[in-house]
Formats: sequence, structure tokens, C-alpha cells
Amino acid sequence: MNRALDQKIYVAGHRGMVGSSIVRRLKELGYSNIVTRSRDELELTNQAAVADFFAKERPDQVYMAAAKVGGIYANNTYPAEFIYDNLMVEANITHQAFLHGVKKLLFLGSSCIYPKLAIQPMGEDALLTGKLEPTNEPYAVAKIAGIKLCESYNRQYGQSHGIDYRSVMPTNLYGVGDNYHPENSHVIPGLIRRFHEAKIQGLPQVLIWGTGTPRREFLYVDDMAAACVHVMELDKSTYDQSVDPMESHINVGFGSDVTIKELANAVAKVTGYTGAIAFDASKADGAPRKLMDSSKLNHLGWKPQHSLEEGLRLAYQGFCSGETRK
Repeated sequence: MNRALDQKIYVAGHRGMVGSSIVRRLKELGYSNIVTRSRDELELTNQAAVADFFAKERPDQVYMAAAKVGGIYANNTYPAEFIYDNLMVEANITHQAFLHGVKKLLFLGSSCIYPKLAIQPMGEDALLTGKLEPTNEPYAVAKIAGIKLCESYNRQYGQSHGIDYRSVMPTNLYGVGDNYHPENSHVIPGLIRRFHEAKIQGLPQVLIWGTGTPRREFLYVDDMAAACVHVMELDKSTYDQSVDPMESHINVGFGSDVTIKELANAVAKVTGYTGAIAFDASKADGAPRKLMDSSKLNHLGWKPQHSLEEGLRLAYQGFCSGETRK
């Protein structure tokens, strides 16, 4: 594969779990001209600031890993922030990338774009075929808009301006650099923190929201980063042959799922917690199952490298060493 290792690549959201992993992956492959900005340096919801950044830096490629993310509690508590912030970030970056000559861009979405009761495993063609899960609908709508932004710019300007904007839809991600906030985190970092603290405090039981029966798929973040770079490095003809102009996103999943109860037991084992695990059935479960059909990306040459057990072990090591997102 011929890589233009000196191309200027902007990774938006480089301090987040996914963005930082993408930066690591790019550096591993020899890319040497990576541009980043912290939120203090560049507020991505500010249209003028984003325009100034692109005018100054003029990157060749963009990885859009910046997003406002959180678990069920955060999505239910801050729906306005989740839809507004994510819409503004993706609109500002996509439009300014186009205006300033960026030919290649990768948008990172989420598996929550698919309907709550979508046929499992969820293929790319499940998009917009049913109602979304209510607990994270605003976030999902923003991510769907991000896909359609990329598609629309490709359709209108692909031939005339030579742009190639792609989208990948990851399953539930976890790993080093995750957010371990006690209320606003996703399920794996939330469980890691709770089991770790229960072990330290000698608590006899950990109570987990929901029934424990929903099934979820989880992918280690370094596998996601490898998938992102893999998709970006696919030649245009190969990518175009694998997608449709109005269904151009590609799923990125692990390939199998576990129940929340099975996940809780796995996290307890990794953290060394030996007490009881109970479930609060009065709390919302969310969608009954979310498993991605990632066969398209598998056929394009990518497969995950980390088992759930190995990924949880690495994530817990990162948590204990303080490698977390504040």
C-alpha cells in the first residue's frame, strides 16, 4: 500500500478515547504530520473558530472523532446538549473541510443510529427503517445527520471537487482513555469503576441498572482506530464498490455480543471483585439487543484483534494507571 506519510492529517477530538487511539495508530504507521487542537484551543461548535482553523492549517485529511458522548443517564439528562453540540461540530467541520479543499474525511458515528427493534445483526441497510431508542434519540439523530452530511457533499461535490467523505459506525467502544465519570460514562467504564471501588471498599454487593438480559457488542478502541485508518486508506474504487451513494456508511463491530450480566461477571473477574452482583429491574434496559453486521468491512480486509477479556484487562490497567478522560 502506498501511503502519503507526509500528508497533513487533522484528528478532531484527539484527547478523547477514540481520537487519541487514532493518533497512536497513525504514528505507528509512520504518518508524521498530524494536527490536533484541544477544546481550549479550538471550540468546534464555534463556526468562525473552525473556519479560522481550516484557513490557517489547510489539512489534507480529517478524522472526525470529536463528539459529545455519554451513557443512558447522560443522554436522558442532557438531550439538548447532545443534539446541539454534535450537530454543530459535524456541520462546522464538514463544511469548512469542503471550503478549504480537504479531499478525504472520515466521520465517526455510532450504532445507536439504528432502530431500537432493528433485525439483528444490524446491517447498514437498517438505517431509517424504524423508531430509535428513546433514551439516546437526540444523539442518534445528530449522528444520522453526520452520515447524511458526508453523503450529500459527496453527491453534490464529489465529481466537481474530487472530495471523498466516508463514514464508519462503531459498536460500543471501550479501552484506555475512556470516560469513567460515575454518572455520565458508558457501561464498561461505569462497571470498571464501580467494581474497582467496591473491591477497595470491601462492599458485599454491586447493584447494576436493568435486568442484565440485554445483549451488547463491545469493541476495543485500538481495533476501532485500526478500522478507521483501514477505511480511509482504501482506494476510492474499492470503497465505492462496497457502498451506495445514499447508504455509504460502514459498520465496525466485534462480531458477537454478550448479555449485560455476562459482561458484569467478566468485569468483576478482571477487577478482582468477589462479592455479589445484583440487578435493579426498575431501571431502563434500553434496546434489547444491539449487534452489528460487520461483514462488509470484514470482506474489505479488517478484523478485530482483541478479545473481550484482553480488552477489559487493558482497559482496567489504563484505569488504574490514571489513563482516563476527565
